[in-house]
Amino acid sequence: MKRGRFPITDPILPQPAELAIVVPAYNEIDNVPLLVEAVATALPDVRWEIMFVDDDSPDGTAARVRELALGDHRVRIVHRVGRRGLSSACVEGIMATAAPYVAVMDADLQHDERLLGRMLATLRDGNVDLVVGSRYCAGGGLGDWTKGRVAASRLATRMAVMLTRTPIGDPMSGFFMMTRTAFERSLPKLSTVGFKILLDIAASAPAPLRVAELPYVFRCRQFGDSKLDALVLWEYLQLILDKAFGRVVPIRFIGFGLVGAMGLAIHFLILSTLYLGVGLSFGASQLAATVVAISNNFFLNNLLTYRDQRLRGPALIRGWLTFNLVCATGAIANIGIAEWLFVQHTYWMLSAVAGVLISVVWNYAMSSLFTWRKR
Repeated sequence: MKRGRFPITDPILPQPAELAIVVPAYNEIDNVPLLVEAVATALPDVRWEIMFVDDDSPDGTAARVRELALGDHRVRIVHRVGRRGLSSACVEGIMATAAPYVAVMDADLQHDERLLGRMLATLRDGNVDLVVGSRYCAGGGLGDWTKGRVAASRLATRMAVMLTRTPIGDPMSGFFMMTRTAFERSLPKLSTVGFKILLDIAASAPAPLRVAELPYVFRCRQFGDSKLDALVLWEYLQLILDKAFGRVVPIRFIGFGLVGAMGLAIHFLILSTLYLGVGLSFGASQLAATVVAISNNFFLNNLLTYRDQRLRGPALIRGWLTFNLVCATGAIANIGIAEWLFVQHTYWMLSAVAGVLISVVWNYAMSSLFTWRKR
């Protein structure tokens, strides 16, 4: 056996995988062995490996994957601690394998693993870069989805199509396979925001991808709970905004600004209610409105803007205190700058807007540094 610049050809070593199946997982301990068995049945003549990317699931998913890996070298794991997010998990999983073809699918058995062989055969022909498992083309289906979920999915799909230069009938699909070369072309511009990695890849490609779509019917989850919640809409909105404006303004700053706009509306609602409705003094009404608005902004930012760095327990209290200090300083800067510009004979509305912009930038920068600083 020769080493150095020559490849290792020891027949005892397992052959490298041609296909890597990346599976982001969170609390999927019961589904993991079922998925491995299903993939093995679906790909009897393919050199494959399955890469689970677990975000430190409390149910022991990572330990279950390691247990399987001890008996099957094709089972691998990336165990992430302190990091969350489906899109970023997919990227890390793909980067952790050397396979020339990579697939992404869910751990919950809702994607039809029997389609993997056809996807790989289509890519091997060399005429396409990406094969998408589609719920919308002829022969596909959404299973037992409610009418509301179907309508929301179709609306999100129409919005996604406007973003990409790639003709994909189901850009919201979480089930696809592509060449490593195509993925690496998209990699430098990926946002890794939210949960729709396919949309991110297509929108980040320097040139339109060559796409094929194969139908499949979305299946029911067998074990565990769905990861979809109300925050998915926020993450999707963030991805859309990032692809539209991310080159000019950081997406986190956009989210921070949107939360600030909601806080401003709440401030004036409380101020007018207490001052005009209840008859409280203006000073007391203004103070109450400010405290509530700042607290609202803190908790919404913690839930949405800084979801990946969310504060909990004692850190939540410390974060609220530092956020109040940051915003108080920003308010002083707002008033000072606006007043100085007004004295310089600047139109009063422009002076006010300038003060607000300065305070927003200050609040964002300082809260990122002190309140939600990465540890």
